[in-house]
Amino acid sequence: MRVVTPMLKVRKCLEHVREYRSPAPDATFDLRLDLNESTTGCSPRVLAKIRSLDAKTLALYSPREPAEDNTAEFLGIKPSETLLTNGADEGIDLLCRAYLEPENEIIIVVPAFNMYEIFADCTGATVVRVPAGPDFAFPVQKILAAINPRTRLIVITNPNNPTGLVAEREDICKVLQAAPEAAVLVDEAYFEFYGQTMMDQIGKTPNLFIARTFSKAYGLAGIRLGILAGPAEHIAVMRRMTSPFNVNVFAVECLAEALADGQFVAGYVKQVRATRAWLQRELELLGFHCWPSQANFVLANFGELRPAILAAMTAQGIALRDRPDCPGCVRISIGTQPEMERVLAVLKQALAERPAPQQVTR
Repeated sequence: MRVVTPMLKVRKCLEHVREYRSPAPDATFDLRLDLNESTTGCSPRVLAKIRSLDAKTLALYSPREPAEDNTAEFLGIKPSETLLTNGADEGIDLLCRAYLEPENEIIIVVPAFNMYEIFADCTGATVVRVPAGPDFAFPVQKILAAINPRTRLIVITNPNNPTGLVAEREDICKVLQAAPEAAVLVDEAYFEFYGQTMMDQIGKTPNLFIARTFSKAYGLAGIRLGILAGPAEHIAVMRRMTSPFNVNVFAVECLAEALADGQFVAGYVKQVRATRAWLQRELELLGFHCWPSQANFVLANFGELRPAILAAMTAQGIALRDRPDCPGCVRISIGTQPEMERVLAVLKQALAERPAPQQVTR
């Protein structure tokens, strides 16, 4: 008799979860402006700390608690309200797993970072996509209208990725007040380039969570280090959900130096802001619309020229981020001034080589 073994199956909600496809590293690109990383790199103090680590330090598990104490002091909140995470992504995942049941809903303003939806889909919850307003404005009234008893999580990216636009504090407070039974995550991954935060409300607003990352302004994307801040009683739950030693030894050991070198971060942010403004002006002079970004990137609308411009950049070893969810648009991370001048030169060359429009004979 033949024994039939039942096929192993994953949970139903995982059958159609999309894979996040980050642009793969490619040796043909020598200038990566597609992932909003820092092309400047990290603080020399951080690099010196990494080089000082010895074999014994690397051989041992590294507790994150002392680093959380340091981080909490830097942010002006309590250690009990602070959780270090393996990149900001882990904090988003924790929130989805903590608050979303299959019968619940999560509200996401789109366009947005794809991982919000992917993590939510893994819980079986319903994703409610609220489109941004005209010209990608923050749609506070649409969000308020979408809130219902099934709403358990609302995500606000401030500044938004991929537009770089911001939500006003007053509007964020309206959402927090309208959904007292929902966790509201304000993702402040690009906070340093904007300068406005809701961090002063941690410990005062019972349903507010804030995510931060060291991948952008601190130039530490490779060590994967993030922060999740929120009410102490809820952060305690997240702490139970994380794996032990979830933050690697390089991140734990380097964090104090990264936070201490404020001069390096301030200098980098100042350069990005200046170069960002310069690039926006230059693109607009060429007739391309840009949105007033408060992040370390610019979203530009190249319209029907988008494929040709992306091809020209690729041919010159420059990677930009195509945004199919924003028709005609490309997101450009801000590098150093010379790097962005190189981008502009390639763009101008691509425009100069366009075939002339054909004359219509009558």
